[in-house]
Amino acid sequence: MARPTKAQMQQSWNARKSQAFKDMKKTQMEYYMRAKLIEVGVNPKSAIYRWSVERSGDRETWTYSAYWADSKEELLKQEQQTSNSTPG
Repeated sequence: MARPTKAQMQQSWNARKSQAFKDMKKTQMEYYMRAKLIEVGVNPKSAIYRWSVERSGDRETWTYSAYWADSKEELLKQEQQTSNSTPG
């Protein structure tokens, strides 16, 4: 069975929460993601991380994703292709 090469975590809250609350949650999510990677035997420094935020009504869902090994290489290729195809 192949080992996973990416992970993500999500949290949702009211979009009107203060920026201080959001900053605290962001820091917590980064900490827990890195701790989880260590737990499963992945060096957190070898991974790359991406944030996304989705808004639906008065709710925000923040997703923090980590990519390493094959998933990291694939994501970097996709991002490079996207940046190369953007007119500039």
